[in-house]
Parts: sequence; structure tokens; C-alpha cells
Amino acid sequence: MGWLGLDDTDSLNGGCTTEVLFQLLKDLPEYASYSNPRLVRLWPFAQRRTRGNAAVAVELTTENEKELLKHLDDWWIQHLVALKGEIGTSNHSDRTQYPADPGMVWVSEAMNDEVFYKSAVSSEIQISELPSVTRHWGGNGRIGATAAILWPATHFTYEAIAWREDDSEGPRQLDEEALTLVEDLEDTFLCRNPKLGTSLLAPRGNSPVLFGIRAWSKDVAQQALSILENGKDTEPSKGSLVFQTNQATGDHLGKPIEAVVRSKSILKKGHVVLETSEGQWMAFRQSHTVALLSQWLIEGDIILGNGLRDEKNVLHIELLQVKQSMSEQKRPRCKVCNKSMKSMGKNQGLRCKKCNQTSSRGWIEVERVAPFVGWVQPPPSSRRHLSKPLEER
Repeated sequence: MGWLGLDDTDSLNGGCTTEVLFQLLKDLPEYASYSNPRLVRLWPFAQRRTRGNAAVAVELTTENEKELLKHLDDWWIQHLVALKGEIGTSNHSDRTQYPADPGMVWVSEAMNDEVFYKSAVSSEIQISELPSVTRHWGGNGRIGATAAILWPATHFTYEAIAWREDDSEGPRQLDEEALTLVEDLEDTFLCRNPKLGTSLLAPRGNSPVLFGIRAWSKDVAQQALSILENGKDTEPSKGSLVFQTNQATGDHLGKPIEAVVRSKSILKKGHVVLETSEGQWMAFRQSHTVALLSQWLIEGDIILGNGLRDEKNVLHIELLQVKQSMSEQKRPRCKVCNKSMKSMGKNQGLRCKKCNQTSSRGWIEVERVAPFVGWVQPPPSSRRHLSKPLEER
């Protein structure tokens, strides 16, 4: 019994490491069997990532490890070596794209390493930092492959993934009635965008994945998979697997950070940059309530936040809460007509333009009330794969 890990087999032109694992498992010799396929999301800012930066691993059982390794040698040469160097261009980002560099790792006995795993979901890992393993193939993909094997799976969810047939083209076809049934299952989550009503199960772009259903339990993931695959209007799939995953676990985050707002910049598209006592924080427009709350903040406000820091050490806000807000100065209102009073000039007091009432009081301190109470996080369609829904915290 041992564990096999795999990563970095795709590019923006297409492909998916989950599908590569599916094909590998189909080709296993009769003297080997598998269990516990896992899908592990890693640090989303890794320099050489393609899309979601996820790796896979699976437990393999055999009485003949030597022959199994020979089979894996052959499979690597026949199916994975040719993927090295694949590269695509992005229409959405000017980030430098790197060619695929597949990696595969085998360990003869189960291993886990909480420290290594936590580093892999929150920071950049170099090949030189990898621990010793029984056998490895390839290059950069060994990083993710190793992390997937070493994940201790203290917290986990499940994702049922089905893949399109090789000749499928155009928009993915999923049965609407089956989608509703899946969404209504008690233990599925992030099935539909609650604001737009659109499905979150089918990926966009050049991916062989037909759909992915997230669930809190394996049994419900399997049940949901059966419902959607057998939906009347769901297109045929080439196969499917239920993965144990670290999605929606919050494993990538440490304790909330308390910070004082020093300054705020609202960028052209509605993104917000906060300069704080704990460095620069960023809220993207797509984060909705997080961005709106960030826009409301002023110098001196004390906030609690959490998120990942990117390669430039900017914290991308995933959770935000106001701990203490500064008051603000406003002109008093007229006691007669309740209109805001205006200055009559330096040291001349205030006058109501409507009824001419005057006041010597120039400014009053007004308590600011945050537009949201408690923690806020981005909507489902804009959350990171690892983000844990607030209702589950």
C-alpha cells in the first residue's frame, strides 16, 4: 500500500490533472487497486500555477510494488512526458504564463506533514524544500503532488467530478431539474450563485470537466453525482470520481489580524487598497460586501481581517469585520427645519439657508455605523476554493 501524487499536467489551452488521474486509474493493472482519491488546493499565487493550482493523490494497494512502479514508469512515458512544455495565453490576466511541467510522486507508506501542508496552502514552495520520497518523476509538479500526499486531512469536504467525452464541444449541458434536486440536498454547497441564480457546478474555459459537485459528506456527493449524471438533459460523461478535498475548510488561513486603517484608495473599477498598521490590504470589487465595507472605512478605524498574502505581501481580504470605528465631524442640523447648516465665514458661526437660524457651534462629532454587522466575505462565485462559508464557521 502506498500513495501516488500528481500535478501540473494542464495549461490554459486545456487539460485537467483530475482527468489525468482518472485515466491513470482506468489503466491500473489487475494486481493493483485504488481508494481515497483526493483533490488538494494549494497557494493560489504560486508563480508557476496554471488555473486553480490544485493537485491530486490516491492510495494504491498492491502485493507487487516493483511491478506497479514499472507500470507507472511506462505510463509516465506514454502519457505525461508529452505534456511537458504545454503553454497557453490568458485573455484575463497579464501574469506571466509558464509551461506545464508534470510531476508524479510515490511513497510506499502513508505519510502526512501538517507543517509542509500548511506552507503549501499559504506560501510558495520550492523543489529544494521537498522531503524524500520513495520515487518521483518529472519536475515542478512534484511540489503539488507531494503536498497532496502529505495533506493530513484533519478537515475535509468532498467533490464529485465528471468529465466530458473527448469529442464534446460547446456549452456544457446539465439537466435543470437534476440541478435543482442536487442543490436541494442537505449536504451540498456552492451549487448556485444566490444572486444571479446561475449554476456554479460547470467550469468555464478549456477544461475537460463537465461538472463538480461540492458536498460535506461522501454519501451525499455520490448521491448528487448519480442524480446529475442521470439527468434527462445532462450530456454523457466519460466517467466520474468522488474526491476528498480541502475545499471550504479554511486551512489556508491563520488567526484573524487586527489592524488600524492608515489610508484608503478606491481604484477606478471599484477595487479598494487599504494601507494599514499591518501592511497593505486589497479588496476586489467582485468581493461585493468586503469591497463595500472597505470603501466605507476611514483613517483610524480598527478592523479585523483575514486572507492570503500574495507574492508582493499584499493581503487579499477574504474576511473583514469592523472592530471599532472612528466618529466623524459634521455640520449640525438646524433645530427648526432639520437642514444642514452652513458656515457664514471664518469665526462667524453657522446659518441655516432655509430659515436663517444661526448657531455658534461649528462641528459636531457623529458616530459612524458600519453598513454590515459582524464578519463579511465574498459571494460564493468570488470565493477561493479553500474559503470556509461563514455559516459553517
